[in-house]
Amino acid sequence: MSERKRSFIVIGLGAFGSTVASELARFENYVTGVDIDERRVSSMGTTLSQALILDATDEAALRDAGADQHDVAVVGIGRNIEASILSVMNLRMLGIRTIWAKAASRTHHRILSKLEVDRVILPEQEMGQHAAQVLHNPAVRDYVSLGNGFHVVTIDAPARLEGKAVPGLKLTEKFDLRGLGVMRAGKFHECAEPDFTLAKEDKLLILGRRPDLRRFGETL
Repeated sequence: MSERKRSFIVIGLGAFGSTVASELARFENYVTGVDIDERRVSSMGTTLSQALILDATDEAALRDAGADQHDVAVVGIGRNIEASILSVMNLRMLGIRTIWAKAASRTHHRILSKLEVDRVILPEQEMGQHAAQVLHNPAVRDYVSLGNGFHVVTIDAPARLEGKAVPGLKLTEKFDLRGLGVMRAGKFHECAEPDFTLAKEDKLLILGRRPDLRRFGETL
């Protein structure tokens, strides 16, 4: 049996909302895009399942458009905080269980959190933290925050580690980290076995807290 695709409604088709909507559609989900700007809606017409010119601060208009038939809502309105808040409230009243929303400021973030939005996103801050983490240590290719202080980082294995087994790095004993595996030529490999050794251009996937990851990074 094939996995059921979820349906999404994305409110606000600016740079953030249109990117989220396009990517969700690329994964073959059913995606409805909503904006009051006709040009934005028109530009997404062939990309999404449907694109509607609609004022999301109008609960009746959202209901008539079938917003309540979607599994997840994403509110991408940033600058107009009032419109963002009203849209979230309307979506909640329509019974949508999962709502993500973009925040334009810390104050906006706090208000959305009080409305029990499932995840509040501060794109500029999150991207800034991401960029700083990568810039701080050139060996770090990418990282993902898992919450509660834990991160998964992708690290370019330096030449001096070539031929060494990952268990031999003693990540847990020395740094309180866990080696999840190795990406090699686009394929994932388990790295727990002592006979699996690192090669040129390998990428280590490591789980841990930021201070411990930083200590390990400084040894590379």
